[in-house]
Amino acid sequence: MFEGATALSLDAKGRLAIPARHRDALLAAGAGSLVLTAHPHRCLLLYPAPAWQPIRDQILKASSLDPRAAAIKRVMVGNARTEEPDSAGRLLVAPELRTYAQLEKTVYLVGMGSHFEIWSEAGWQQQNDLAAEALTGDLPAGLGDLVL
Repeated sequence: MFEGATALSLDAKGRLAIPARHRDALLAAGAGSLVLTAHPHRCLLLYPAPAWQPIRDQILKASSLDPRAAAIKRVMVGNARTEEPDSAGRLLVAPELRTYAQLEKTVYLVGMGSHFEIWSEAGWQQQNDLAAEALTGDLPAGLGDLVL
């Protein structure tokens, strides 16, 4: 279970050092193979390969004739890349994906249970601002009885 947000730096070659506290679990869950892809919200998703496969399969079942389904296929499956961290635990983020998510020097690795989201610094701040606004009203379905 991956959780928490961590500010990290991309190096000059576009590599992201996966924090040690997540690295072993992430690599074990993926048998050393990870999938990095784009999300329609302009962040990246990082999955252990076995966790990505059923999501990919579900996306691919959607009709290519439906413009919205086709767009999701293009963004998520079309940008998916299988990657393996180097011996130092760094993951190369392809230039196309860095451009898509507007990643610069500082990025945020955000645990989402089965996977991570990777946000630009500005994108992560915007998500936090949007969340604060969204939580001023009633809670979404399924969270109405949440006790903190």
